[in-house]
Amino acid sequence: MKLLDQIEQGKTQFTDQEIISLLQIDTADSTFYKLLALSNERSRKQFGKKGYVFAQIGINAAPCPKNCMFCSMGGNHYALDSVWEKTPEDIAFELSNLQKQYFDDFFLMTTADYSQQKFIETGKHVKPLLKKNQRMVANIGDFDLKIALQLKEAGFTGVYHINRLREGIDTLINPSKREQTIQATIDAGLELYYCIEPIGPEHSYEELTVEIRRACNLKVNVMAVMRRIAVQGTPLYAKGQITASELTKIVAVANLVVRPERAMNVHEPTQMALLAGVNQLYAESGANPRDTDSNTENSRGFTPDAAWKMLHEANYEKPQDCL
Repeated sequence: MKLLDQIEQGKTQFTDQEIISLLQIDTADSTFYKLLALSNERSRKQFGKKGYVFAQIGINAAPCPKNCMFCSMGGNHYALDSVWEKTPEDIAFELSNLQKQYFDDFFLMTTADYSQQKFIETGKHVKPLLKKNQRMVANIGDFDLKIALQLKEAGFTGVYHINRLREGIDTLINPSKREQTIQATIDAGLELYYCIEPIGPEHSYEELTVEIRRACNLKVNVMAVMRRIAVQGTPLYAKGQITASELTKIVAVANLVVRPERAMNVHEPTQMALLAGVNQLYAESGANPRDTDSNTENSRGFTPDAAWKMLHEANYEKPQDCL
């Protein structure tokens, strides 16, 4: 494939049609392995052996009015086994236990309708428990610049926020609201964490290209690709999920096109995708929109140690002073 030869020779800028052409590569063809090799080479040059594990606590399990059709917490199809909300003291206790294992950035996640002022106060409560080098990241519903600045004042350093695939179709969220929140994040000087998600078999390569292009234009430094997990009880369950090899291909394309400077992630953690240059994984606890167990640490969620073990198998390492 001529395009892969051009990448090997140093090509870093791509048209939309070129991105689509890369996504169209057959995972059973030898060009698939060349694509992975090029992406992995790009990561090794950029990241060396530096790995990252990010830890996330889902702090409430409750029916959400946004009714995302892929989420186990959608209000019209709630699929978790219970309803609860963690107190700041609960979160502080869990964080202190998490600190027994090494991780880098720390995320707090809520449903879209969770009180933002309550969330900010929770952030203030747990921030002192983080180590000097640990960033604190918000994963919450849409907000404006005023809230973004309050998040920053509370000690948050970044925000995970994206325009999801088929936003406004598979969700009750207007895409323009997502875009406004992304802009508020940038205007407040917070780091934006971006992801192409939740990818299902029905999504076209043209749709994926729109979001890869968006991430490229936003110049994100922490990039991710996530497949939709087929959660029983959710409206999109019957559509199934893409294979690990397809996910790995999309990771490779996103890595080569977006060229994140700090980390490339796949979610959920998948060993195969590390061949495409993934150097960052998540450890999750509490509520998880891809699980029916409201304490995902007992089910789908990885511990930091388990994530590091997977990264180690691909020759990525944690900082030496943490060994």
